[in-house]
Amino acid sequence: MEYRRMGKSGLQLSALSFGSWVTFARQTDDQINERLMAQAYEAGVNFFDNAEVYSAGKSEEMMGRVLKKMNWDRTSYVLSSKAFFGWRGEANKPNQHGLSRKHLMEACHEALTRLQVDYLDLYYCHRPDKNVPIEEVVRTMNTLIQQGKILYWGTSEWSAAEIVEAHMVAKEAGLEGPAVEQPEYNLFNRRKVEVDYAPIFRNIGMGTTIWSPLASGLLTGKYNDGIPEGSRLSLEGYEWLRDKAMAKERLAGVKALGEYAEELGVSLATLSIAWCISNPNVTTAILGATKESQLAENLKALDVLPLLTPEVKVRIDEIMGTQPVDSQH
Repeated sequence: MEYRRMGKSGLQLSALSFGSWVTFARQTDDQINERLMAQAYEAGVNFFDNAEVYSAGKSEEMMGRVLKKMNWDRTSYVLSSKAFFGWRGEANKPNQHGLSRKHLMEACHEALTRLQVDYLDLYYCHRPDKNVPIEEVVRTMNTLIQQGKILYWGTSEWSAAEIVEAHMVAKEAGLEGPAVEQPEYNLFNRRKVEVDYAPIFRNIGMGTTIWSPLASGLLTGKYNDGIPEGSRLSLEGYEWLRDKAMAKERLAGVKALGEYAEELGVSLATLSIAWCISNPNVTTAILGATKESQLAENLKALDVLPLLTPEVKVRIDEIMGTQPVDSQH
């Protein structure tokens, strides 16, 4: 496993990490999740990602049970939660979601209870909240740091302007700004990481824990001939993902890239993940496998990384046609 410093912080994350967003939504068997987490941990994965909203809190409970049973040294892994959406769904009352001090503090306590730990290494604002002053968010996150409940705080899917504002507010108040952002990043979704955040990486030095490196499974090739039964895109409630993923021009690019991966002697999935972590501004790519064979395959992305020469990356850009015009990648 390769470990990378998270931006300018001292924290080191494994270049590949394990997330429970859809994994635990589909896979509710503790024993299987235990095997997946153990497999990831044994391969050197040290970051496990979660959020209050995943499976309405059940995902954190499940991960908490697995961590309790595995009894790994707490200092050997990094654990996260994210707050914004709440976990009660439509039953959320006004203060049970968003980024108010009340919700952030309470959501943090709830996450600690579900995960059965004393502190979170990373705690994210899962989305920006237009109704809460950024200063309130910055101060709340610093209070949680001072209380020892979280070690670093971050953002997820914030705009570059919002991240910069958080850092300016923090600097003026002598507080810590966000150390990490969790954006979607893959061969179809590049602008934010490669263009919008470029000045932030240059001037502030944030880490990134990217999600969906396989574009919800599209970059495995398994959807080339339709949606297989039991796959993520066949799940109820994921229609938005299906509509976004299944555009015809996307599938054409995936097929062509699959042929190129074959030429290189690697799988499409490992090539796509390796491409993500070949970006020096990516600290870690979060994997979301539901089968041990799938996880084993995805973890091979590290072996594929050396193949990604500048020439190979240019060829990938030519095949996919998704490089942002003003990208410096």
